[in-house]
Amino acid sequence: MDPYVHLTKDTSTLLDSARPYREIIGRLLYLTITRPDITFAVHHLSQFLQFPTDAHMQAAHRILKYIKGSPGQGLFYSTSNETCVNAFADADWGTCTDTRRSITGFCVYIGKSLVSWKSKKQHVASHSSTESEYRSMAEVTREVLWIQQLLRDFRAPVTSIAKLFCDNKSAVYIATNPVFHEKTKHIEIDCHIVRDQIKLGILKTLHIGTENQLADILTKPLQTRQFHSLFHRMGLSNLYNPSMDPD
Repeated sequence: MDPYVHLTKDTSTLLDSARPYREIIGRLLYLTITRPDITFAVHHLSQFLQFPTDAHMQAAHRILKYIKGSPGQGLFYSTSNETCVNAFADADWGTCTDTRRSITGFCVYIGKSLVSWKSKKQHVASHSSTESEYRSMAEVTREVLWIQQLLRDFRAPVTSIAKLFCDNKSAVYIATNPVFHEKTKHIEIDCHIVRDQIKLGILKTLHIGTENQLADILTKPLQTRQFHSLFHRMGLSNLYNPSMDPD
């Protein structure tokens, strides 16, 4: 998506018929099952299904052009038998112009293989970027617990401590601090699942730089260079252009 274009429900003029737009987005939603690189864009456009405009349609055509230019793009799964679970959580604070809600983005790896990802608007408006990041961490924590249980059901050896990477130091400090304070009084109790799992020794939170935050691609439109850098590092590979893929 164009990082300089901010789409809202009132952007441009309404389409004469919403059906073509809905058909495109409906098909693209299925494609996000194997294409995490378009997940944010498709889910962002899906919120305009009721009253789409020509600007929304142009953005949808932009996604189609991108897909046409990379038909062999897909996930690459390593032959490594590592079963450690690593997760990346990120949030873009107040990015939705219509509701001022933040966007949660996360991706979960088993070893080096990407197995789960999501781009989703948060249910409530957060009071700060720290709160939105913490909500994102809570969301991915629930996903990590489910994946760990699934691996146990398959009788696969699982590393006991999963690693959760976040680029917001304040959110990491809240997760590891047992004392409730001013920054946490507005956060619902269920979000503190992160803190509970850290106490149980199931989860470990780590801070990383924004340039290494792989989930950033799931929260907002990025510049072309940053976008391609992140999705290659996420484990995406192009069958028709292997020289561009990582080792």
